[in-house]
Amino acid sequence: MSNTNITKKLTLVSLVLMIFTSVYGFNNIPRSFYKMGYAAIPWYIFSAITFFVPFALMVAEFGSAFKEEKGGIYSWMEKSIGPKFAFIGTFMWYFSYVTWMVNVASGMWVPVSNAIFGQDTTQNWTLFNLRGPQVLGVLGIVWILIVTYTSTKGLDKIKKVTSLGGTAVLLLNVFLWVGAIAVLIGNHGHLAQPITGLHSFTQTPNPKYAGDIIASLAFVVYALFAFGGIETVGGLVDVTENPEKTFPKGILFSAAIISVGYSLGILLIGIFTNWASVMGIANVNLGNASYIVMANLGYSIGTAFGASHATATALGFGVARYIGLSMFLALSGAFFTLMFSPLKQMIEGTPKRLWPGKVGETKNGLPVTAMWIPTAIVCVMIALIAFGGSTMAAFFNILVSMTNVALTIPYVFIALAFPYFKKKVEINKPFIVYKTQLSANFWTWIVVLTVGLANFFSIVQPALEGDIQTTIWSVAGPVIFSGAAWLMYSKYEKIHDKEKQKQKKIS
Repeated sequence: MSNTNITKKLTLVSLVLMIFTSVYGFNNIPRSFYKMGYAAIPWYIFSAITFFVPFALMVAEFGSAFKEEKGGIYSWMEKSIGPKFAFIGTFMWYFSYVTWMVNVASGMWVPVSNAIFGQDTTQNWTLFNLRGPQVLGVLGIVWILIVTYTSTKGLDKIKKVTSLGGTAVLLLNVFLWVGAIAVLIGNHGHLAQPITGLHSFTQTPNPKYAGDIIASLAFVVYALFAFGGIETVGGLVDVTENPEKTFPKGILFSAAIISVGYSLGILLIGIFTNWASVMGIANVNLGNASYIVMANLGYSIGTAFGASHATATALGFGVARYIGLSMFLALSGAFFTLMFSPLKQMIEGTPKRLWPGKVGETKNGLPVTAMWIPTAIVCVMIALIAFGGSTMAAFFNILVSMTNVALTIPYVFIALAFPYFKKKVEINKPFIVYKTQLSANFWTWIVVLTVGLANFFSIVQPALEGDIQTTIWSVAGPVIFSGAAWLMYSKYEKIHDKEKQKQKKIS
């Protein structure tokens, strides 16, 4: 029996691979190049040192100590600080996925357009006298309703879509690396986006951000978002071989590989993409940057090896169709999974009385009634943003900024709970990286300051440029959701206190 258990343990290599697949996201590379060019690379390295490594090690300690708890991050914070703090943090963590759904439900029509037409034509789509963002908003609302209805039926076939999409996106990364190196060879070492010394890695070619230190600091949120998902690795400690030594090594190796992967990916894009001529033109935005970059890779492979303009263009359209289909499958699978998985974890981990009526009930293992609540919120948010009069570029900027801020703020809650967790001697801690309270406090504040300041600059920067709408939407989500969580828990506390008083009178 012992030999069987040992063979099932994760080795260093398998641990690194699991962390890599949980965290690494292909879309982050072209979007980063679009925003900052080569200047994005130092910020990825900075974020790995000040956020990814220390936070992942905190998560590892939490996961090891609370491996028997069903509530995930709620249990971590509840046992460390208290239930109210834990509920607000977990509520914000869940509803950060709601803003992700708002982003994806509208944005996933860009890959559909690429899959069908070989390019992004969404800004020209019309429907009942609606155009651009309004059409995407309507389609997004229809999509979320279909996904919710299908998910409540508990269909297992969605797993096949997730697996197929994940494989397709993995092949995209391989194609980027192999294709970029092929273009470099075909062009005899010439880079489309030239490197002119250290300046290329400190100054962005994007005129919107050039010379703006606040915009550069705001970009850290994108880098933090690219490292998102590390809270999922906490449960891997106990299935890791010799965890005291292997797990810290796995975290460090993963951070290095992911940081290098993102950095090299950005460098590879510069081999075949000139920022000014490809990314700096009209109609390019955060929603379609990935597809434009990969279509340009297909075109560049053709021209580098002497293909005619028509052949190279056809190759570009072919690559765009492939990435469109790949991303559509991947996003569809993620959408169906995130519709119920985080919500189920939150409901199972929190007190049942917190959820009014049938909200906390599950059917066939799914919180069916509760799933319709975020659906209604997503539909309202999509409609408000889509019909708010934004241009297509502004529309996607709002969606992406709002999602990045909402998804990174819950990390502050988890990190703030860590020093309290370390102080509680009654909690069994089988896995320890931070040996002293001082080191735990120090790295907690490094993580909190990194995430907090990055979000502050990300929120303030659009307003300083006159884009008040993006700032408002970036703040609105976290404020509304944290307020709702506070009100829900306060109501629960009043009910709970009344019940206690009744029991005292009876006794």
